[in-house]
Amino acid sequence: MLEEKDKIFTNLYGQQDWRLKRARARGDWTQTGEFIQQKSHEGILQEIIKSGLRGRGGAGFPTGKKWSFLPKPGSLPHYLVINADESEPGTCKDRDVLLYEPHKLIEGALLTGFTVHAHCAYIYIRGEFYREAEHLQKAIDEAYEAGLLGKNAAASGWDFDLYVHRGAGAYICGEETALLESLEGRKGMPRLKPPYPAIMGLYGCPTIINNVETIAVVPTILRRGAEWFASLGTPQSTGSKIFCISGHVNKPCNVEEALGIPLRTLIETHAGGVRGGWDNLLAVIPGGSSVPLIPKEVCDTVTMDYESLQAHASGLGTAGIIVMDKSTDIVATIARLAKFYMHESCGQCTPCREGTGWMWRMLTKLSAGEGAIDDIDRLLDVTHQIEGHTICALGDAAAWPVQGLIRHFRPEIERRQKKYL
Repeated sequence: MLEEKDKIFTNLYGQQDWRLKRARARGDWTQTGEFIQQKSHEGILQEIIKSGLRGRGGAGFPTGKKWSFLPKPGSLPHYLVINADESEPGTCKDRDVLLYEPHKLIEGALLTGFTVHAHCAYIYIRGEFYREAEHLQKAIDEAYEAGLLGKNAAASGWDFDLYVHRGAGAYICGEETALLESLEGRKGMPRLKPPYPAIMGLYGCPTIINNVETIAVVPTILRRGAEWFASLGTPQSTGSKIFCISGHVNKPCNVEEALGIPLRTLIETHAGGVRGGWDNLLAVIPGGSSVPLIPKEVCDTVTMDYESLQAHASGLGTAGIIVMDKSTDIVATIARLAKFYMHESCGQCTPCREGTGWMWRMLTKLSAGEGAIDDIDRLLDVTHQIEGHTICALGDAAAWPVQGLIRHFRPEIERRQKKYL
């Protein structure tokens, strides 16, 4: 369990004012300019590497390693882009950071910008986040007025500008290269990689793209030290994480906890337990809708970290925990997710464009008990034809929930078909 003194997001529930004065009282913008003056670009980079911080947007890639891919400064400017296009079903952590802790993000953007040699950054925010964008822009305006952004930002000697760009609500723009396409004024469609954004990103220049939560924790890591952050969580999954708990629980919530906490402890301590008691649990999607579900017998003992969930053929993802009790029609639920991914496919890759719709139609058929037993294997085969065969990971995100359903609930799918045959 994470102690109160180790929490980074101390205003996650908006119990205090989010504006600059109260943010500073909570410790934000403390020593910011001194970090930039006293630590080199490489010094801050090494501190983030030592902390073990991994990207909080879903992939879990080591943040410091990602930053290190940038080429040395040359004739082209470097850019920082912050992904606030939070569109993953079951995930709403960044939304609360934007609403109640915007100055943590802005301060983190300045420190990250300095580290990666960027004088300019963009926050790409989901179009539906109207109030969140409003808070963010007001906080940025406050920072400019206080001299924390712009020329000689935070009296650091580093010039840094920050802009908010509102998207149009497309899930695909959560993929980093589709986000860049949209930011540049084109249709949000993923780019082929390589080249990777670190080499050729925004406007053809070296670019670092990170999630809101990833950037927001950087100032606290620098203030309290890499060793402190690395002491939380597990050796491979360090630090704390915001978990979003929704579905069939008594008290849905967002909560910051240490990585490696048992899933059962997380649900029972912070979300009031499963509706009807733990024995009424059917399954949990542990990391947002794109990761495979895990059944109750796995939920009994699994811990919430990258390695433990990977060992059970699932993933931590965005830590969007969707709890389903025994009243859930599990086949219809995954069919509904399949419809979402069909709708959000950009249509660029044939396996995704055609396969997501085919999977939804087959799952709808199987959910109604109107299929054949052979259809289950056919469906599984199609998921593998989609997985790993598309430019971006949306195809994988559509295939994995279906694979999880068949892996753990095949008998239920078969029972339905026999019932109606």
